[in-house]
Amino acid sequence: MTERPINDILIVGGGTAGWMTAAYLARRLGSTRPDGVRITLIESSEIGIIGVGEGTFPTIQNTMRTLGVDEARFLREAGAAFKQGIKFIDWKTAPKDGIHSHYYHPFAQPRLLNGGLDLAPYWLMGEAGDIPFSDAVTLQDKVCEAMRGPKRRDDPQYGGPMAYAYHFDAGKLAALLRDVGKATGVRHLLGNVLAVNKADDGAIASVTTREHGDLVADLYVDCTGFAGALIGEAMGSAWIDKGDTLFVDRALALQVPYDRPDAPVATTTISTAHEAGWTWDIGLPDRRGTGYVYSSRHTTDDRAEQILRGYVGQAGDGLTPRLLKLKVGHRQAHWIRNCVAVGLSGGFLEPLESTGIVLIEAAAYMLARNLPRRGGMEAAARQFNAAMTDRYLRAIDFIKLHYCLSQRTDNRFWTDNADPASIPETLRDHLAMWKYRPPNVFDFPNLHESFKYFNYQYILYGMGFETRVDPAAHVHGDLARADFARVREAGLRAAAGLPDHRALLTEIHAHGFSTAAPGLATAEAGEAPRR
Repeated sequence: MTERPINDILIVGGGTAGWMTAAYLARRLGSTRPDGVRITLIESSEIGIIGVGEGTFPTIQNTMRTLGVDEARFLREAGAAFKQGIKFIDWKTAPKDGIHSHYYHPFAQPRLLNGGLDLAPYWLMGEAGDIPFSDAVTLQDKVCEAMRGPKRRDDPQYGGPMAYAYHFDAGKLAALLRDVGKATGVRHLLGNVLAVNKADDGAIASVTTREHGDLVADLYVDCTGFAGALIGEAMGSAWIDKGDTLFVDRALALQVPYDRPDAPVATTTISTAHEAGWTWDIGLPDRRGTGYVYSSRHTTDDRAEQILRGYVGQAGDGLTPRLLKLKVGHRQAHWIRNCVAVGLSGGFLEPLESTGIVLIEAAAYMLARNLPRRGGMEAAARQFNAAMTDRYLRAIDFIKLHYCLSQRTDNRFWTDNADPASIPETLRDHLAMWKYRPPNVFDFPNLHESFKYFNYQYILYGMGFETRVDPAAHVHGDLARADFARVREAGLRAAAGLPDHRALLTEIHAHGFSTAAPGLATAEAGEAPRR
């Protein structure tokens, strides 16, 4: 392929993936300058956006800062609320006699002893007493249980005492990103793609549209969702199905109202395990986004709707859930010649740990940072493909961890998930090591890990995984006990001192923050996500 400078980028498809990529590239590549890269996005007016509640990583703060979006504006226009992690209910064991198990996966990094020593071995030795792991090493469990926000209105924008991300309405977020992108220089077209035309060397030469004729660019970004109209249909990148590892392949989504206007707004995603999948429950200011993710191999659509309606109760009366068929996996190659896939066109992993947005962020960040504007496209494509494939594979390991550790036996869904044949070899190796030591930083040295060692600790020990540590190798028990006590006291103070989540959202919607609007982010979007 004869290389030419990249001066024009065409993004095909809108939604969160298309508009986040467009806005981010336009900001980073100077689309408003005469010498900047020109960004065009074409989307069909015939394809709507499903405005179900969604969640993010804390990396979204850096993305919004980079785009220059005021945090109060983001909360208002995206219909957003704060998210401090995930509360997992009934994942460890099935409920019995009205007794439910639960644990948290908070965004906060665990406290470390002086010298950077990990507290996990000391928790395993019983130095914290009979306290759940995440509650012993962070303040966030107590804050979440008390329905408190992660910050106060006079804290800096995109920052505060607690680590946090957001829940948001997907349709509203896409509209906000569209407005930001257009203000940053993105050319917006409404139209329908009829054909993708290839040059003799196999690269894309143009895209034919019904409304605008042929559109020509130097680089084409496929944000056409599961269709993969460019990367799959035109460029031939195979879809690698991961259904043998992650079994869920369908979801029923239902937006339900609160029972009263001042109802508490949960500050975590609530994930409740059921017989053949799990329900999500996402608190937004004006409603709850709920749904049931399940495996069609282990249950029926009718039974799935019964489970969902049983979960939401009267709030779902008269409402019809939307059935979504999920395609779990990723492309064999995300970048072929002058075509790059971002979002669902490049891959999809079930929504258990909110990986969808962070994978879009990571792709946009790498594309902006490493854009081969003056040459070297084939090398850049190889680097991008290796990085994105690694991100998907490692995220699959992390999601599978939740399932394969479950002690539930009430459906083959759970026993099949515990079958070693369904567990990736990399995860099996880690589990074998973690029987004798907790996860540590050396287990995850790759830049492209979306989840860190402590994320694995939260899931392992929340699910009751047994690690046998050698007490002779951990001789700082006195220091650990004192630290556990400090964390406990600090958690109680934080839960008492931070504002009620709904009250905080109401204040921000009415008055904004008392701090100035953000400038260009100093940290990069999608870079080394912190949980």
